[in-house]
Amino acid sequence: MNASSITPTFGAGDYVKFFGAGALAATLTHGAATPIDVVKTRIQVDDSMKGLNMIRAGRQIVAKEGASALLTGFGPTAVGYLVQGGGKFAGYEFFKKQAIDLTGSLEKATQHRTAIYLGASATAEFFADIALCPLEATRIRLVSQRGFASGLTTGFMRIAREEGFRGFYSGFVPLLFKQVPYAVGQFSVHEAAVEAMYRVMGPERKAKLTQLQSTGVELSSGIVAGVAAAVLSHPADTLLSAINKGAGDPKQGVTSRMFSLAREFGPRRLLLAGLGPRIFMTCGLVSGQFVIYAQCKTLVGAPPGIEIHKE
Repeated sequence: MNASSITPTFGAGDYVKFFGAGALAATLTHGAATPIDVVKTRIQVDDSMKGLNMIRAGRQIVAKEGASALLTGFGPTAVGYLVQGGGKFAGYEFFKKQAIDLTGSLEKATQHRTAIYLGASATAEFFADIALCPLEATRIRLVSQRGFASGLTTGFMRIAREEGFRGFYSGFVPLLFKQVPYAVGQFSVHEAAVEAMYRVMGPERKAKLTQLQSTGVELSSGIVAGVAAAVLSHPADTLLSAINKGAGDPKQGVTSRMFSLAREFGPRRLLLAGLGPRIFMTCGLVSGQFVIYAQCKTLVGAPPGIEIHKE
């Protein structure tokens, strides 16, 4: 801790560890959830699947296209979230530390902890999404447009060849509308849930938690955070899937196109179509990420995150 800082000093090596732990957590969970994401996306963008639940939609996909169709988009999902997850988790640690230092004292930081969580998570996600967007566009094309390409490399090259930069980033604004609320819900609600559980336990019991009990805290708080992340990000997720499939007037700007599609879809489809599978998937993703992130940090000897909980 240096003279101008009220928080521990994190070096470049520490952020590399944060990045690696976050990258592994995100790519493992998102990769494992590929079948659920395929079904969710198809419910959102395929008119023939409107009103179907996750199981019925999944059976229909397997019956028509085979079981391998449920792994469509696995390549860009794994690679995209490897980069995005690392950037998001390391970025959150970085921007959270900077915000705490800017307050001038841990007492002030604790008073304004919600604003710090919101700001740090939103800023970290913004920069992570710059790297994620091209791979996310590729993934959605592979999932929503059957026969578009055989995999990550061919899909990525086809978009680059036929549409260039615009094709990769046409969904960037909707991606921000999806991912920033997702990250805000993920980190802010996770912090609040952990704080609430620790407050119930008391400092003495908290200090004596076993590794298994600590994992239980991460898992439980992650499930709560997953529900929040899913609900907050779902409308933009629906719009992003539709835009990357080519829906809407391509002559419109992305933001105008997004709002036009929102009016076309209506509140019910926008808010509820595919929400059940998304909540199910997101609870697994978020809770799994926090558990894996904590375990990986311990394995590589990364410093613990800075706590400003009010206990």
